[in-house]
Amino acid sequence: MSRRLQGVLVVVVTLTTALIPAAVAQQTFLQHPNGISIQGVVRNGEGKPVGEAVVLLEQEDVSGELESKTDAAGRFAFLAMRAGTYVLTAEKFGFRSRATAINVPPQQRIELVLEDTKIAPPNSSAVSPSSVETMAFADKPNFTVAGVTDWTAVGGHGSDSSLRTSEALAHETLNLKAEDTGRGTAGAVRDASKANEDESKLRADLARSPDSFETNRQLGAFYLHAGRYQEALPLLQKAYRIDPENYGNEYDLTVAYEGGGDFAEARERVQELLAHKENADLHRLAGDLNEKLGDPLAAVHEYERAVRMDPNEQNYFEWGSELLLHRAVWQAQEVFRKGAEIYPKSARMLTGLGAALFAGALYDDAALRLCAASDLNPTDSEPYLFMGKIQMAAPNPMVCVEQKLARFVQEQPENSLANYFYAMAILKRQQQSPDRQSLQQAEDLLTRAVAIDVKCSDAYLQLGILAASQHSFEKAIDFYTKAIETNPQMGEAHYRLGVAYDRTGEPAKAKREFQLHDEIKKQEAEAIERQRREVKQFLVVLPEGHPARPPSP
Repeated sequence: MSRRLQGVLVVVVTLTTALIPAAVAQQTFLQHPNGISIQGVVRNGEGKPVGEAVVLLEQEDVSGELESKTDAAGRFAFLAMRAGTYVLTAEKFGFRSRATAINVPPQQRIELVLEDTKIAPPNSSAVSPSSVETMAFADKPNFTVAGVTDWTAVGGHGSDSSLRTSEALAHETLNLKAEDTGRGTAGAVRDASKANEDESKLRADLARSPDSFETNRQLGAFYLHAGRYQEALPLLQKAYRIDPENYGNEYDLTVAYEGGGDFAEARERVQELLAHKENADLHRLAGDLNEKLGDPLAAVHEYERAVRMDPNEQNYFEWGSELLLHRAVWQAQEVFRKGAEIYPKSARMLTGLGAALFAGALYDDAALRLCAASDLNPTDSEPYLFMGKIQMAAPNPMVCVEQKLARFVQEQPENSLANYFYAMAILKRQQQSPDRQSLQQAEDLLTRAVAIDVKCSDAYLQLGILAASQHSFEKAIDFYTKAIETNPQMGEAHYRLGVAYDRTGEPAKAKREFQLHDEIKKQEAEAIERQRREVKQFLVVLPEGHPARPPSP
């Protein structure tokens, strides 16, 4: 959120005895005949209503709690079971109120103030693995992935920018896994000289004892850790022949097969390992291999098994990413949301949740999660890049994004994309409240972006658009031409260049650019269609009576 919003979030709670419309609150408690209700509205520090805030109500000395979510107008309501003392709290990501006692029937109007909790709940770092498992799976997920279908069978045609952005972010979310795969033999990151020393020593040990299990395994594990899979394979294979019962070596050998591209052999070995020793790491690895071998249904079930056996951060992230990739958008939100609750300091979990929320057209919620992810580590580029892309595709400016992208430029002033995305956020705002100073700021940022990276074609395109808006068509032609030189397949640049040529009295050149635009757009549409056919969509079965879309986080 913006700095003005980080201070306090105000919850105004009005107590009344009127019956509540069912649509206002989402709760499972039975209604009491006396009809006493608690209704209120959640607002931010600027007095604006806050939708999708979670409000909790507990009765003293009674186990269990009511949960309500605010509607688009920030309203919520509870129907109290009986007169007595209740404890009311409210929260929205990064904000939480102090618990406040409420006497029902009400005697006076009550207000709660939610303060910035910096995301992490108290003692979040001290959660034990056993308690995490209890937290994670007190209830089963509210869905079952039952099959797959072609994307074209369920819609998704066209060139809508939001849809294409969500598809691209789903793939980019997968790349966030590289942050910490946790595979292979553990070891500290080595600098080049230390790595060379270690390799020389291990090779010398192997030369002295070429038939030793340990010397083969240790050098093989060294190469595996370094990503040198083809060098690791013969060493780990030999170690396996010497001692086929060593689990750690066979696991490393399986990972080496995967890294070397032999997915079928790797999957066969995983199945052998699972037959003797079932654990979460093996199920997660089996999921990776099934996905690479074109069996996403088997993959998603393996990821779910991994979470059930060990609900750690990586397993949750893998499961959510797989659901998102195959367009089980609402289910991906559910998994990422649970993962973010348990691991509130995981930037990639919040980033994945942001991508899933954007895919479900919950643009403001998506922005808030990405902004929160950027707060965890302001020097990490990934959350900024995600929010930069969603703010361009979303229909309106989104809360907190412009401020965070401004920080991105402050943190990384020599990053061309930081300058570009901040400029685009400013231009997005200009659509609603234009002013000359902000337009100049955006132009300066775009100019800085192309100075840093002369191949930043998107920034050249935007500079051309700004020049054309000021009727400087010759200048616009120069920028569009540079955009095309750096990216000949940029269809929009060809189209706008055609318009500029038409305005300057060069119809032949304009016609040529329009033709190139049409050819590129046709090629893009065909490529998108092929990609969508390759990515199967999950068919999800929901419990009877469960809504088609789970409540938004």
